[in-house]
Order: sequence, then C-alpha cells, then structure tokens
Amino acid sequence: MIVWGVIFAVVIAVAFLAVRMSARNEEEGLQDTGLAIIEFNRAFPAEAIRALQATANGQAVFVRLHDNKAGFMRSMQRHYACHVIEPGRVRVRGSETGKGLVIEFLDVPHHNGTFEFASAREASEVSLWLLGNYVAEPDRSLPAGDPAAANKR
Repeated sequence: MIVWGVIFAVVIAVAFLAVRMSARNEEEGLQDTGLAIIEFNRAFPAEAIRALQATANGQAVFVRLHDNKAGFMRSMQRHYACHVIEPGRVRVRGSETGKGLVIEFLDVPHHNGTFEFASAREASEVSLWLLGNYVAEPDRSLPAGDPAAANKR
C-alpha cells in the first residue's frame, strides 16, 4: 500500500511539472530571439538574418533579411509558420494605437492582422523593412542626388 502511494505521488508530481513547463513555453512565444533565429533558419537556411523585431505579445516576429528582403514568423500553438515576404505582396498601414501595424499579406491571407509592438519606434522600424522590401529593384539602383538619373524615370 505504501509503495502504491509513493508511485501515485511521483506520477502526480511529474504531471504537475509537465503542465507548468508547457504553460511557460506557451507564454514565452517567440520573444526568445534565439528560438526565432533557429526556427527561421530551419525554414529558410539560405537566408541571412540581419535583425529581428517581435510583437509586444511575442506571437509574431518580423525578420529583416540580407539584401533588404523581409520575413515573417507566427506562433501557431505547436509550430511556427515562417515565410519570406515577396516584394509588392504586402499592404501596411498604421494601427489606431500608433504602436502597431495593420498588415495584409497578399500571398498568405490567413496571417493578416494587427500587430502591436512595444513602442511606435519598433513599429516604424518594421514598416521601413516592409517598405524596403516593397521598393522595386530598378529604383534602388539609381544614384542618390543624380538629377540626370531622376529625369530618366
């Protein structure tokens, strides 16, 4: 009888610890930048990450890639959805709070939504990444301040 009581107590303790660890992982989301880097590199091993910006709730991360491309990650409960945003395939506007962005992904509409950041500065930085992704390649190649180049447009 004592042996069964001890076994029962150990099973209850293990179950309690497993539930607590699971709840903590769900709360953390993608705020751990190391996890976000690993997951994005797993999905896109050829892309070099320059910077990351997580939303305030940690459920989404915007990724600035080399050559001014942008990426997106979203926590989907037990896995992470990752994609590289193709140029011209996203629409962005500011949210009512001023600390967020209302984003419409034309290629993956199920990820559309309002993404709130910790500050307006973080939201503006992400919007610049998306703008840099949106600008066409020929516009980037023109020399700055060259009036002859501007007239050729």
